[in-house]
Amino acid sequence: MFKKILIANRGEIACRVIKTARKMGIATVAVYSDADKDARHVELADEAVHIGAAPSRESYLQADRIIAACRKTGAEAVHPGYGFLSENEGFARKVEEEGIVFIGPKHHSIAAMGDKIASKKLAGEARVNTIPGWNDAIDTAERAVEIARDIGYPVMIKASAGGGGKGLRVAFNDKEAFDGFTSCRNEARNSFGDDRVFIEKFVEEPRHIEIQVLGDAHGNVIYLNERECSIQRRHQKVIEEAPSPFISDVTRKAMGEQAVALAKAVNYQSAGTVEFVVGKDQSFYFLEMNTRLQVEHPVTEAITGLDLVELMIRVAAGEKLPLAQKDVQRNGWAIECRINAEDPFRNFLPSTGRLVRFQPPKETMFSADTENLYGVRVDTGVYDGGEIPMYYDSMIAKLIVHGRDRKHAIAMMREALNGFVIRGISSNIPFQAALLAHPNFVSGAFNTGFIAEHYGKGFHAEDVPHDDPDFLVALAAYMHRRYRARASGISGQLSGHGVKVGEKFVVVALDPKGQHVHTPVTVTDFHQPTGASAVTVGSNTYKIDSQAPLGNIRVEGSVNGRGFTAQVERGAGKNPLALRIAHNGRQVEAMVLSPLGARLLELMPYKAPPDLSKFLMSPMPGLLVEVSVQPGQQVQAGEKLAVIEAMKMENVLFATQDGVVGSINAAKGESLAVDQVILEFA
Repeated sequence: MFKKILIANRGEIACRVIKTARKMGIATVAVYSDADKDARHVELADEAVHIGAAPSRESYLQADRIIAACRKTGAEAVHPGYGFLSENEGFARKVEEEGIVFIGPKHHSIAAMGDKIASKKLAGEARVNTIPGWNDAIDTAERAVEIARDIGYPVMIKASAGGGGKGLRVAFNDKEAFDGFTSCRNEARNSFGDDRVFIEKFVEEPRHIEIQVLGDAHGNVIYLNERECSIQRRHQKVIEEAPSPFISDVTRKAMGEQAVALAKAVNYQSAGTVEFVVGKDQSFYFLEMNTRLQVEHPVTEAITGLDLVELMIRVAAGEKLPLAQKDVQRNGWAIECRINAEDPFRNFLPSTGRLVRFQPPKETMFSADTENLYGVRVDTGVYDGGEIPMYYDSMIAKLIVHGRDRKHAIAMMREALNGFVIRGISSNIPFQAALLAHPNFVSGAFNTGFIAEHYGKGFHAEDVPHDDPDFLVALAAYMHRRYRARASGISGQLSGHGVKVGEKFVVVALDPKGQHVHTPVTVTDFHQPTGASAVTVGSNTYKIDSQAPLGNIRVEGSVNGRGFTAQVERGAGKNPLALRIAHNGRQVEAMVLSPLGARLLELMPYKAPPDLSKFLMSPMPGLLVEVSVQPGQQVQAGEKLAVIEAMKMENVLFATQDGVVGSINAAKGESLAVDQVILEFA
């Protein structure tokens, strides 16, 4: 077994590998860029080596510097994690040539699966289902109909040079195939100057399901069940679960056996994932193979009780797999939510900066520990007070739960999200909460188009369902009553002028249109030692009890005998007098006033917000890589104004109306803060 390994990665996956290595008694070496000098993975490792500037192309993608760090520290093996160089055939080969062990598949396996055309050919030779199709150019519409019949309807007719939806048709019968071929050919000729057209099977209501495989150097390969990864936004996975709520045991076995056959065909030696697209009739077809550890590996670890990182290390050291296919377990149900630094209410724009608060829910499961299952696990590479840099991926944590069954796991995840406190940056937690509450997700009736179908026009606060909105009002009143109780107990109050607390209040909240909504409430049966109260909102009564100290953001307690977790803050929003209440993804800002105070509030004049339409402001922190206009230039709505780079993505800012550019307030190459003015219109 290795004495020392180097982790050629950063963030949560670097921390995850370090924990397993520590469990195995292996020393670890971290590498870091300028932006990561204070990162968590650097702190956790036994040694750390600086490898370059903040951008990944100048640090984490520098293979020679990583190999030099191995020589310098005496590391015998390299774990690449995922992303960066993890599927780089050249890096794997260089590492092997240097006499260092690559903790992953051999370079020839990476090469074989890295080429999309070659991998599909290999899959066909290994008798793995591939999407049926005709890959040579088709001459006539009559021939297109013959081919479509052979493949079986529905089929997808697409132009070789197609893109942007042009030169693409789906046909369900002969007439649609004939007409679709003609239309595709004409569109392709007119749009791309290339009229070649192909046909392949169209998979209806496709799901993205992947099989985890594991092979060793002794010819043994097994599959560790499947993961359901169909909840995706712009081809990026958002929620993953294991097992899938869709496929049958027969389909699972068939997919697993084909994945193993493909792995054996390329002499696969490590953990890897074979991805399939699965139709509504459970027909499945090979997409690609990921020759590395997957982001979502924890859900497989939860249901199988296996540490995949440990198995990767043992296989790399030449050991045989410690289990056979018959020994693979499938216990309970696991779900993973990717917690990203992005603002779901502003079209998921990246959010960078300091984590003023980072308090994950209480962990009862831990990475690298398969003894404690059925609970909550958080894999992260950040910490309270740390910085989220703009140079890397937006994922800051993975929240994993393991329940008895799917219903139990969903309930656990919703409660865990309620207790996940992140401040200083925006996160996608409200979006995750909305997905988990959606009836189609709960029933398992979804496919890869789920998010595009239900949130195609963006995500808004009113898109977050709540099964009992009055509870949020009651909780605001309850917490206000506790604050008033504390104020009434302050010593030194003038006799006859002390704080008096009544029972009747009015909760004033803002609706989505910015209008005040007044809700009368009564708070009775206040119990001084514990703060327990009965809060009546309309015809509903909520008996609430919580021991959470005042000032804590996370509030845990019981309501009508059932446990709850919510987040409560004073003065966190635009109104310093309001309480911000967040629960199950829904957030309200509410002032709790006396009836007289509520009447007086209605008499207050309305102050309109300032008109900012003449400014183009940065919607996020990032690097200004392009200013596309000049002072005095006439621009039209929809015209490109500037480009900002953040978290490996370029974000283009467009004009929302016609106008004339007055002044440019920021220069190319400048680091922008959120809402910083880039330019002003005349």
